[in-house]
Amino acid sequence: MTITLAEEITLLSLDDESGAVKQRQSVGWAVAGAILLELVVAERVLVSGKYLELVDTSPTGEELLDGRIPLMQTWMRGRSKRRVTDWLTKDQARAIGAAVERLSGRGVVVEERRKALGVFPVRRYPEADGAVERALRERLASVVLKGTEPDERTAGLIALVHSAKLHGLAFPGRPRKEIAARMAEIAEGQWAAESVRAAIRDMQMAMAAITVVTAAAAG
Repeated sequence: MTITLAEEITLLSLDDESGAVKQRQSVGWAVAGAILLELVVAERVLVSGKYLELVDTSPTGEELLDGRIPLMQTWMRGRSKRRVTDWLTKDQARAIGAAVERLSGRGVVVEERRKALGVFPVRRYPEADGAVERALRERLASVVLKGTEPDERTAGLIALVHSAKLHGLAFPGRPRKEIAARMAEIAEGQWAAESVRAAIRDMQMAMAAITVVTAAAAG
């Protein structure tokens, strides 16, 4: 089964038993970035420097991506371009939910509804089909741990995981220093078109900015 980059990152973040999302804020940025990257690859969005343009509103055939096109079209407000970081900031809070819903629709996870403390509704998404995640983790391990040359898609996934500092989700139990250098090498390599790499750089800037704001507020 082929799933989107956003779904792959989401799947890595879900606790296999409880179905809760780990590191939700960082995962939200990575998932939003992954959706944007796939729209760039599908030639629906053009990223140039710090700005994005919606250049084609026709469906891609992928439900998760197609759901974002009208949202982005409304958000553009008739402008020819807007800042990438502004879109990621807007989309990161809801991107996980969209990706989880798609995984549920594919039968990879199952939705469970409960009430915390008997009052507050809570949704969890434990796995229904573990084969998809196993194949995903094997693919990542082959590239990062064994040195296999990544294809463009896998390199993009690794770049997103690395930029969002989700090393522990991709490789639980492995010291970060053991895998970070290899992931950084892949993220910086000539694995994608300049527009895709520019989108990742802008996502990194957006995450850095939100981290500073959050730290300042906490202080």
